[in-house]
Amino acid sequence: MNDPVPPAAGPPPGTSLALILAGVILLMGSWTLPVNLKSLSPVLLQEAGRDTPSLTDFGLQLVESEKPGPAEMVLAAARQVGDPGVARLENALTAFGARQREFVAWGGWDPFLDPLFNLKENTGRTGSTPVLEFFITGEARDSLHRYLAKSRSPGVQAVMQTRDITGMARFVPASLPGGQALDSVILLTALLYQGEHLSPSLQREIKRLADDAVRTNHLGDLEWTFLDLLALSRRLNWIQLCELLRMTNDTRTVNGFAHLAQVAPDQLPLLYSAALFTGSADSVERYLLAYGKAGADDLRLALGLGQGAVEQLLLRQVPVNRGMTAPLHFTGAFPLLHPRLALLAKYVGYLLGAFLLLRGLDRWLFAPLRRAARRAGDAKMLPRVQSGAFAVLIAFVIVITTEPFLLRAAPPSEYRVRLVIPVLANAAAPAPTPSTSTPPTMDKSTIISIGVFALFQIVTYMVCLMKIAEIDRQDLTPALKLRLMENEENLFDSGLYVGMTGTATALVLQVVGVIEPNLLAAYSSNLFGIVCVAFVKIRHVRTYKRQLILAAQRIAAPAAPVAS
Repeated sequence: MNDPVPPAAGPPPGTSLALILAGVILLMGSWTLPVNLKSLSPVLLQEAGRDTPSLTDFGLQLVESEKPGPAEMVLAAARQVGDPGVARLENALTAFGARQREFVAWGGWDPFLDPLFNLKENTGRTGSTPVLEFFITGEARDSLHRYLAKSRSPGVQAVMQTRDITGMARFVPASLPGGQALDSVILLTALLYQGEHLSPSLQREIKRLADDAVRTNHLGDLEWTFLDLLALSRRLNWIQLCELLRMTNDTRTVNGFAHLAQVAPDQLPLLYSAALFTGSADSVERYLLAYGKAGADDLRLALGLGQGAVEQLLLRQVPVNRGMTAPLHFTGAFPLLHPRLALLAKYVGYLLGAFLLLRGLDRWLFAPLRRAARRAGDAKMLPRVQSGAFAVLIAFVIVITTEPFLLRAAPPSEYRVRLVIPVLANAAAPAPTPSTSTPPTMDKSTIISIGVFALFQIVTYMVCLMKIAEIDRQDLTPALKLRLMENEENLFDSGLYVGMTGTATALVLQVVGVIEPNLLAAYSSNLFGIVCVAFVKIRHVRTYKRQLILAAQRIAAPAAPVAS
């Protein structure tokens, strides 16, 4: 009499349920860690900004330091980020302006300017005034020239000697009619140098460029620096410009800020405040030129969270990951203090959680059948879920789903194109047209598509294993089981059919505009299907068929003759 077929798997036993729950908890716990490889979580920024000065706190410190010009820029930035202390800073600036009205136009007090411009004199200017408006007048230039000509600083003298240079591309020489713009910016640069308003490294670089220009009688690279200072002096008052250049280490950053001031003037208060907030204009310039408008939005978010958040964002130089995460706030301190260790723990948690989940499913679905076969004395080859290999695949899918910048480049910056504007001189050759090609990107719909395709293939894999187990546990001859396995070939190839269906579906959805055009989303379905079929047919079907063929051969072989 044939043995009864074991019943289908019921509710998971205690051990299996514990493994499944442990896997799910590990996966969810790893997901909640606010740490990413190529992006920054908003929760991590919030933790970094906790108990650090806000924009309005910083602006009030500037007002107390008698620097209303920089404080006005901070106030404009605070309005953009919605800082709740805007009213306090406005009142402080209004009160300071009422007490020291003569400081408002220049943005503050500077002892070098008083003998030149008589700051206490009422000029009729009631608001912040770009410094170029003061320096462009003939009277101001004559006064500055007489003052700076007496300087004993070699750097100041080198800058002043560039007034006699005639070789240049975009300016009219300072000694010729129409050279007021160049003359003004040369005097501005020399006064910044004389008053030690430049960072030490920027000061050394300007002196080197000035010496080269005087030796060759051609402005060369110094002309670009003069253009950049001219652009900034048209937008910033004296103290604002001085404070910015103290935080700037080289002429490349000066060029970047001047460029950003022209292409994104509405973002200038944010950039300026971030530079003063962190004491580094270089990191702000690098971040904005790398990430463009998206980077400006990230910087605005960090500025609203406090000084620590801005420092963390500019230190990491990565975009903010606003999607596909559900971090818990109490986990923010650990990844902030130990980012690499937290990232390792997150990825190991994904791998271990997927492994425990698959091992629990294997124990639930197939372990009872294997135990029943051993008790019956049957030599059955029931399948075992490949927990390790599929755990790696599942962890990989989760990682690329929660790391949107891992498999794609950051969006191209809208601020990288350099504006070349002729200034009172012959126009140079036009700048080369920038490449409009953009790197491949992957949006959330594409990431979700990849995750769904991977899930379909895992379900297909489990169905194939259950079919092999169903055939194996039947009390039939090996030859008949072999024929049943051959009859299920289409099922074992179903991973390919599911993969091709997913690819076709993704292509159709891309054509009709439901998801963004991305071949990775479409062909990932085929890739997962190939991997699934390879596991099923090579690891399980081939092994089980070999076992059946050997068993059938042993039954069919005649008994060996007994020796007489």
